[in-house]
Formats: sequence, structure tokens, C-alpha cells
Amino acid sequence: MPNDDQVFAVVTEMLGHSRVQLRCADGVERMGRIPGRMKYRNWINRNDVVLAEPWSFQDEKANVEWRYDDSAADQLRREGHIE
Repeated sequence: MPNDDQVFAVVTEMLGHSRVQLRCADGVERMGRIPGRMKYRNWINRNDVVLAEPWSFQDEKANVEWRYDDSAADQLRREGHIE
């Protein structure tokens, strides 16, 4: 579950150069940055559910912190956390 400064998000578009477009659960579209520690270990694709942490100084951008697998994403949808 997310901390106070994290939100659930769905990847809507792959932008390249470790960047993705996110539709966050709080209703904001953000550009997400995939950090180097996740870059080659967790492949992120379109329509994946991720945990994003918005930047404190620029709310329209966020860091991707975690990618949920399909079963966990389905459970989050059933519980009503994401659409």
C-alpha cells in the first residue's frame, strides 16, 4: 500500500529514455521517471499498474517506485484502489 506521499498509477504511454506517461489515482496525468535500479530488472509496459511518488517541487512529474504484477493489480482493482 502507498505511503502518504505515493499514489497508484497506470502507465498510459511509453515515452522512451526511461520515461512513461502515468494516469494517477488522484486524477492527475504525470510524466513518470523509471529509476536506474528498476530499469533492467522490472520491465514496465503500457497498462501496467505502478506505485508512483510525485516530486515535491514539481507535481506534474513522479518517480516510479514499484510495478505490480497482474494478480496484484487485479486485486487492487477489485478492492477499488484503482480504476
